[in-house]
Amino acid sequence: MVENITLFSETQKFRQYWLIVILLTPSAITFYGAYQQLILGIPFGDNPGSDSMVALFAVVFGFFFPALILSMNLKTEVRYDGLYVRFFPFHLSFKRFEFDEIASYRIVTYNALRDYGGWGIRYGRKGKAYNVSGNGGIMLEFKNGKNLMIGSHDPHEFLDAMNKAARTA
Repeated sequence: MVENITLFSETQKFRQYWLIVILLTPSAITFYGAYQQLILGIPFGDNPGSDSMVALFAVVFGFFFPALILSMNLKTEVRYDGLYVRFFPFHLSFKRFEFDEIASYRIVTYNALRDYGGWGIRYGRKGKAYNVSGNGGIMLEFKNGKNLMIGSHDPHEFLDAMNKAARTA
């Protein structure tokens, strides 16, 4: 089936050093506190929690929260039957945008903080955005008047695939 042929595929992950530092700092403090209180028997902090609370915090903030952030990824695929986007773990399956819903699309350069208030699934003054890193992407303008910007490390290849697929739609 020609619809299932993937013309462009990209997976982006949060791998910025500053993000790793932000994640690992509370994780390290949580593990240190758990080690101090649960292993050494020395209460952690001025108003220490119970051992079960400290253990729960170590599991949640030491393992699950960093694992959640590090597992996040934006997968974009251009196929002949549409544009597919999945922002895992928020989208468990792809969201499909059909070409007949899209009025226009173009390469854009953006500033994630200024234009959308940050990274992830964001809403800003220019519409909705799915972005992970970088400053390039494709702006989709839909026939219903809404906009969606999808970040990409290779917006030119993304655009070429969109052009190829849209011509056959």
